[in-house]
Amino acid sequence: MDRPNPSPEPLSGAEATAPFVEDYLSYLLARASHLVSHEFHARLTEAGLSVPVWRVLAVLYDRDNLVIGVLARMVLLKQPTLSKALDRMIADGLVTRSPSTNDRRRVHVEITAHGRALVEQHIKVAKDLEAEALAEFSATEIATIKTVLRSLIAKLDKKPGDDSE
Repeated sequence: MDRPNPSPEPLSGAEATAPFVEDYLSYLLARASHLVSHEFHARLTEAGLSVPVWRVLAVLYDRDNLVIGVLARMVLLKQPTLSKALDRMIADGLVTRSPSTNDRRRVHVEITAHGRALVEQHIKVAKDLEAEALAEFSATEIATIKTVLRSLIAKLDKKPGDDSE
C-alpha cells in the first residue's frame, strides 16, 4: 500500500483528483493550527501554563467582563470544562467571576492584574512565533489569510437564539 507523503507539495488548481485531506477544509485548518501553534504550546508548557489557561487570559487580555458562554466559545472549551478551569484560575488569582448586575443567572469573568501580567509575558513570544510562521508571506497575503479566517469564523459561529453576548 502506498503511503502519502507527510509533507505534500501544494496542489495546483488543475489537480482535481487531490487526496481527500489535501482539499478538506477541516483537515487543512487543523493541520495549519497544529503547525503554527506547536512551538508556542511547548513554550507555554515549559513556563507551567496550560493552553486553556493561556487562551482564557489571552481572550480576556483586551476584553473585560465576558459572560461565560461567550468566553467558552472563544477559548474552544465546553462550559463545564471552562468552569473547572476558572475555579483553578480564581484560586491562582488570575481571574475573577461575578454575577451579572442585570441577570444573576449570567456570570461574568474578568482578568486580574496578576493574570494580565502573566499573559503579557507570553504575548511577545506568541507574536514573534507568528511572524516567523508567516515570514514567507507578503503583508497583503497575511492580511488576506486573517480576513478570510475571521470571516469564516464569524459565519460559522452564528448560533440561532444565542443571546449570551
